[in-house]
Parts: sequence; structure tokens; C-alpha cells
Amino acid sequence: MALREDGRKADELRSVKITRNYIKHAEGSVLIEMGETKVICTASVDDKVPLFKKGTGKGWITAEYSMLPRATADRNPRDISKLKLNARSSEIQRLIGRALRSVVDIEALGERQITIDCDVIQADGGTRTASITGGFVALVDACRGMVDQGLIDRIPISNFVAAVSVGKVKDDVLLDLFYKEDSNALVDMNIVMTEKGEFIEIQGTGEERPFTREEYGQMLAYAEKGIKDLIEVQKSVLDIGGF
Repeated sequence: MALREDGRKADELRSVKITRNYIKHAEGSVLIEMGETKVICTASVDDKVPLFKKGTGKGWITAEYSMLPRATADRNPRDISKLKLNARSSEIQRLIGRALRSVVDIEALGERQITIDCDVIQADGGTRTASITGGFVALVDACRGMVDQGLIDRIPISNFVAAVSVGKVKDDVLLDLFYKEDSNALVDMNIVMTEKGEFIEIQGTGEERPFTREEYGQMLAYAEKGIKDLIEVQKSVLDIGGF
């Protein structure tokens, strides 16, 4: 198979770099770079929980997602200018919250909320999956800080989690699509998985045509490989072998 426009093989991730402690004041923060996509992820700890968690002794993980106006080729107005969150941002931040919450023992967290803020400063495809992968690292650092302060006994995380995009472009299944590939994909998927190989979310859409079970299987296999590679990056950056 011919190499892709950026020189990668079909089942190869873009270059990945995660820089920890990127924001001074946040309990956990990273800059994650996947190719030309760059996202700042911060984790903020609050002693307040949502009303539905008050008095339960359990905590909560939530997320917010936004994109700078010139993260893209053309300027996108800020949501505040429209006085409401756009549907895409709302859907993405719910995905991020679900993904990270799935591996957290919210009872061990106590009545605290951790908010993961994901701000896209440059977009070239895969912003939601980069937000999950980077947001996890920020979350771990925030939990580490709570352990160091004696607020909790242990890091209340059961497993690594990461996410990646995969799609069918012309005749090829491709891993970790950049924008040009994504915008021309016949089938587009976003996969969230744990290190154990458990699926948290599978978002798949036949953009221009249906896809077969065989294609679906190949896309899942590519995603699993990519997520394993991303988790190895997370482990190296965090210097943690597991939970």
C-alpha cells in the first residue's frame, strides 16, 4: 500500500507529544500534540459536587470542550457570541466526561468534582480523541496531587484510557485521520478504549455509504493498535506502569 500524504502507513499514528504541567495553576495540565492538532487539557479539583451527588459521599468527573476561533483555517465565532454552546461542542464534552468517568472510582474520590477543560488551539482532525487521551493524563496528575496532600488515600483510577479516530478513505482503512483525510472519509469512526481492550465508546458513521462487517472489524483492529500505542505514550509521560 502506498504511503499516505503525510508519509505514514495506513495503521500508523501521527507523531504524538504530551507535555505535562503546561498550565501553572491547574492541578493537572497537559499540551497534547497529535500531528498538527494541539489541545490544552487541564484538570481542576473542586470540593463542590453537582446537586445530584450531594450527600452521597461520591464525586464526579465532568468536562468542557472549546475551540479557539483561529484553531481552524477560517475563524469560528466563540460560543459566547451566540449565547449558547454549539451542538458539536456539547456532544464532544459529554463524550470526554463519559470516557474519563468510566475508569474512575467516584466513591474513592469523595465529594469532589474534577473538571477536565479541553481547549483546542490548533485543529487538524481528531480533536475529541486527543482531548480524551490528553485529558486522562491531566486527570491522573490531579489525582496524584490529592494523594500527596492527603485528601485521598490512592489514585482512584482503575485503568488507562485513550481514544483515536479511524476511517475508510477511498479504498483504504486509515488510522488517526488528519483533517483532509477526515473530510473525505466514506466512513468515520471514533473509538475509546481501556488498556484492557474494553470499549467505552464506538462512534461510527457511514458518511457517504454503508460499511460492511469486514470493514468494521478492520477499523476496530486499527483502532486497538493505535490506542495501545497511545497508552504507551501516556505511561511513559506519567512514569506509571499501571494502576
